[in-house]
Amino acid sequence: MSTTDTPAPLTEAEYRHDADVSLQRIGKVYAEALLGAALKRGEAENILAEFDRLERDVRGTSPLMAAFFSSGVVSRNKKAKAIRDAFTNRASELLTNFLLVLNDHDRLDLLRVIHTAYRELLEERAGRMRVQVLSAVPLLAEQAEKLRRELRETIYREPVLEPKVDPDLLGGMIVQLGDWVYDGSVRTRLQQLKNQILMESSHEIQGGRDRFGSKNGN
Repeated sequence: MSTTDTPAPLTEAEYRHDADVSLQRIGKVYAEALLGAALKRGEAENILAEFDRLERDVRGTSPLMAAFFSSGVVSRNKKAKAIRDAFTNRASELLTNFLLVLNDHDRLDLLRVIHTAYRELLEERAGRMRVQVLSAVPLLAEQAEKLRRELRETIYREPVLEPKVDPDLLGGMIVQLGDWVYDGSVRTRLQQLKNQILMESSHEIQGGRDRFGSKNGN
């Protein structure tokens, strides 16, 4: 094989991206299995609520527990005991058993990925779609309802708004649905206007130079 046929080694960014994609695929497989079991029991929404609390508690209020679950040093037996002590009679049997299965396969570090995948699968099944909305000030009730109505007519799904406030936007809003982004913020419009002015000024300066440099110029 010639040197030109040898593939170039992956960059660090490409390696991380491939690893992330692989983990997301694995996480989705676990999420699909959990959702299937939850649907059979009629507990799909309850499991999501429990998962939300688990993610919030573990990641938000107890970083030591998050480190404990994701640690490769702590034995499976110790993790299993911690899961039973923490969740028996406090969470559903289904979610507790699911966490024990993850522990058996050394996949507790995928909790956040699985949580996200489970929520997306359930919302897709229910015809819902999460929409991130960034605005300079909190949305009024009528603004939120108008946005929901317009999105509903556009995406033919029930939008679930996730509003956040960013005063730096000055006004307007940024709406994101998956990979699609609509940026109607005042900050962006001002930047676009600034760029347009700079571009027109540059053209005028260049045009003046061309006239002065031309033999037929005035």
